[in-house]
Amino acid sequence: MLTYEQYQQRLVDAVPRLPAEEVAVTDPVALLGRVIATPVRSAVPLPGFTNSAMDGYAVRAADIAAASERSPVTLPVAGDIPAGDTRSLRLEPGTAWRIMTGAPVPDGADTVVQVELTDAGTEQVAIRAALPEGAAVRHAGEDVVAGDEVLPAGTLLHPRHVPVLASAGVQRISAIRRPRIAIVSTGDELVPIGGEAGHGQVVDSNGPMLAALVHEGGFELAATRRVGDTGDEVRAVLTELAADADLIVTTGGVSAGAFEPLKLAFEDSDDDFDFVKVSMQPGKPQGFGMLGDTPVFALPGNPVSSLVSFLIFVAPAARTMAGRSPALPTGTARVGERWQSPPGRTQFARVVYDDEGRVVRPVGEQGSHVLGGLAGSQALAIVPGDTTEVAVGETVAVIPLAGLA
Repeated sequence: MLTYEQYQQRLVDAVPRLPAEEVAVTDPVALLGRVIATPVRSAVPLPGFTNSAMDGYAVRAADIAAASERSPVTLPVAGDIPAGDTRSLRLEPGTAWRIMTGAPVPDGADTVVQVELTDAGTEQVAIRAALPEGAAVRHAGEDVVAGDEVLPAGTLLHPRHVPVLASAGVQRISAIRRPRIAIVSTGDELVPIGGEAGHGQVVDSNGPMLAALVHEGGFELAATRRVGDTGDEVRAVLTELAADADLIVTTGGVSAGAFEPLKLAFEDSDDDFDFVKVSMQPGKPQGFGMLGDTPVFALPGNPVSSLVSFLIFVAPAARTMAGRSPALPTGTARVGERWQSPPGRTQFARVVYDDEGRVVRPVGEQGSHVLGGLAGSQALAIVPGDTTEVAVGETVAVIPLAGLA
């Protein structure tokens, strides 16, 4: 059997990187989670004009060189300059302008005295400290010169990058496209969410769960479908979806039973499709292949197995297609309660943290069909295959189940 690391790398190597497209800077929702394809250069200097770093008085440093707490320098106030003032103003020697944070510094001024160092006068102001030239003044272009690179290619866009793009004067940027992922649940026994499951039927929980994982991972949902247990039906639906989706995820039909629709769909096909066993719990049976140029990930049907398989195999591959690092956010934690792990298989155990987020303990039974502890779990603890008992005090690697983008 393959280790999960070997299989994960095989999938990451098999998927194509998606092409870039132009995205409007005015749509921050469309920007977030994208990877910049080409460097972004500022079209304007930043700041765009010389402005005040604080509320105070614009003056010439030479006019207040003798100011002190005991012997303040008094200057007449020419007027007020609020933020957003578009007038072209000039400071005459021996005078001051009252100025607000972000307002343009008048020509002739070289220093801003913060209001706390004055008596806050409006007609005239007593300045109680001598300040060096340039104090509290932000000069035009001191942060960025027009033409400077503000974001390099390969940057994964987060909210902190939005003000840079908004201020740089660029209208559109080139970014890698987000993968469009289609979800297909297989099985004659499935009824839609909200429907009533009769004898021998189950509600399709995998489809909605995987659709939610697609959104949480920063990808786009192309479609969700349910199909029966015939190979022809599965093949027809996958072929239809491959025309629009960048990646297809199926659940169910990959085990060793007599009616496994994914295997039936590809058993007489010329497409390159493999069904393998991975030494992990849950998620042992897996399938992967290409339907034309579209990767198809065949995941097991048990809900916990599907969730773990999506995180460990689909998400890294989709992140690669989007130009992102395949690695999911991980951390470490100490074990607060012992549990058993199957020999020879990496276990992805559902765990919860203590109040400080440093110690984990197992939650619920660890079988792949058991949903009881899934909703209460906060992370997956990765237990190596050579460990059969996880002891209290040991350190384990964990994948948090929140904030996976």
